[in-house]
Amino acid sequence: MTISISGTGISRGIAIGSVHRLEKGEVDACQTAIPEHLIEDEIARFRQAINTARQQLKSIRNRIPATTPADITDFIDTHLLMLEDSLLTATPIELIREHQCNAEWALKIQRDALARVFDEMDDAYLRTRVDDVDHVVKRIHRILVGQTCEEPEDGDLQECIVFAHDLTPAEAALLHHQGVAGFVTESGGPLSHTAILARSLGMPAIVGTHGIPYQIRDGETVILDGAEGLLLAGVDNMTLAKYRARQQQQQQRACNLKRLTNEPAVTIDGVPIQLLANVELQEDVEAARIAGADGVGLYRTEFLFMNRSDIPGEEEQLQQYLDILNALQGLPITIRTLDLGADKNVSSHASGERISPNPALGLRAVRLCLKHKELFRPQLRAILRASASGPVRMMIPMLSSARELDEVLELLAVVKQELNQDGLAFNENMPVGGMIEIPAAALTADLFARKLDFLSIGTNDLIQYTLAIDRTDDAVTYLYDPLHPAVLRLIKLIISAGRANGVPVAMCGEMAGDPRYTRLLLGMGLEDFSVQPTSLLEVKDMIKRSDIASIKATVDRILQQDDPAAILPLMATIGATPAA
Repeated sequence: MTISISGTGISRGIAIGSVHRLEKGEVDACQTAIPEHLIEDEIARFRQAINTARQQLKSIRNRIPATTPADITDFIDTHLLMLEDSLLTATPIELIREHQCNAEWALKIQRDALARVFDEMDDAYLRTRVDDVDHVVKRIHRILVGQTCEEPEDGDLQECIVFAHDLTPAEAALLHHQGVAGFVTESGGPLSHTAILARSLGMPAIVGTHGIPYQIRDGETVILDGAEGLLLAGVDNMTLAKYRARQQQQQQRACNLKRLTNEPAVTIDGVPIQLLANVELQEDVEAARIAGADGVGLYRTEFLFMNRSDIPGEEEQLQQYLDILNALQGLPITIRTLDLGADKNVSSHASGERISPNPALGLRAVRLCLKHKELFRPQLRAILRASASGPVRMMIPMLSSARELDEVLELLAVVKQELNQDGLAFNENMPVGGMIEIPAAALTADLFARKLDFLSIGTNDLIQYTLAIDRTDDAVTYLYDPLHPAVLRLIKLIISAGRANGVPVAMCGEMAGDPRYTRLLLGMGLEDFSVQPTSLLEVKDMIKRSDIASIKATVDRILQQDDPAAILPLMATIGATPAA
C-alpha cells in the first residue's frame, strides 16, 4: 500500500533512496535546586559541556572536505561562534549563581530570553534565526544529561534519505558529504539555516511533516519530491520508474542551465530584464557573481546588529559595506536600512522600549529608526560614505505613509550637510528607494513613486499583511497564496504606479525567485527581479523563453479573476514553450 506524507518542500528536486532514521531524543530540562557548596561544581559541569559541544562541532567541520564551498561551512562556523558568545556561555553561569539551579535549567531560561528577542524581529527570515540558538542549546543540553549526540558516522549512506525530528546545519552539511540523497524532518521551516543550506547544496528536502509514520521501515525505498513537498513509500515499479525518469530530466536540466551564466536576461521579443541577487553575508556575493547576477538588489544589514550587546558604529558599518562593494567588483548594490523590531539589543539603547504585543504590527523597521535616530543616523552616514566608492543605492523598508518617507528624506539631507562639513566624500545623487510591502503603501504607491528613485516589492510581507497570515506558522501556511487575486492586483498597482512616474520597480521577495511566477510577473510589467543566487539561472531561463507580447492577454485575464481556483488553470497556459 502506498503511503503519502505531505510537508513543506524547502529544496526542490527528486530523491529516491532507502530510509535511514536519525534518532535524537528530546531533552526535558527540569529545575533542580543546587546546594550553595556545589554551585561551583555545577558551573564547572556547564563549562565542560560547552567545551564538549565545541569539540563536536570542530570534529564535524574537520570531516567535511576542504574543497567544500565556504558558504556551506560558514553555517557550522556560526554555531561555533555562538559557543564563544557570552549570551550562551557567561549568562547561564550568572543564572546558576543567582537562582542556585542546575545548568540545564539556567540554559533553558537564557534560551527562552533569547527566543523572545528573535520573536520581536519583524522580518520573518530573521525570526527563524532562533533555530540556530535552539540547535546549539539542544546540543549542550544533550551533553549535560549524558545523552550521546548521534552525529552520522562516516559510512555508506550513499543515496539514503534521512528521517529525523530536526537537523542542524552541521548535520545537513555532513550528510551531504556522505552522499545522502535528501532528508525529511518533522519540524523546521523554509527560512531556517538548514533549509537555506539544503537549497545551496541542491539536496531535496521536506520539513514540517508533523510525524513520520513508523510503518515506513529503515532500509525501505522511498521517493522524496522536494518541489511538491511529498514523500511516497510503498510505491509500485511503474511509479518508481516515472520518478526516476523525472529525476534524470531535472539533473540534465541543471547542467544545461549553467550555460546561461554569462548570457543576458532578454526575452524572446527583445525586452532586457535585470536579474539581481539577495544577499546578507559577504560569502553570498561570490555565489551571486558565479550565477551571473547583474548586482545585488537586496543587501540585508540586520546581521551587523544581531548577537551582540552593543550597536555597530558608523566606521564598522562602513567597512562592511566597502568589503561587499569590493567583492562585487563594480556591480551595483542596494543596501536596505535596518529592518528590525523593538528587540532587546536595540531597546536597551532606547530607554527601556516596551515589548510590542504584536511585533509585526508594532515598532519596527523605519518606524523604529525614526523614533531612535541615534540608531539610524550612523547607518545613513555609513551608506552615504560607501556610495563614494561604488554604485550604491539605499532602500527604506516597511514604508506605510508619505509622512514617514518625508521624515527619512529630511534626515538624509541633514546627514549630507554634516558629511560635507566633515569633509567626507559621498555621492550627492545616491539613488534612494523604498520597499512596498504594506497594503497601505501599495494602494498609495504613486505617492512614493513621485518622491523616490525606485521601488521594490517585498512580496513576503505584502502577502502576509494582505491575507492576515504568518507564513512561519504551520497552522496557517496553507493560506499563504501568492496567486490570491488581492495580492496580484496590489502587485500590478505598484508596477503601474512606477511606470506612470518613470520610476523602476523591482521585486525582491521569494515570489521573484520562483520560476512558476516569472511569466506572470513579466506580463504584469516587472523588469527587475532580485532573487536568491541559487534561483537565478532558473529564472533567467524562463525569461529567455518568454515572449511578453504573447503573455499579456492571459495575464490580463488572470488579473480579472475573483476566484483563486480559476487562476491556476490560466497559469498553466501562459506562453508555454519547450524547456531548454
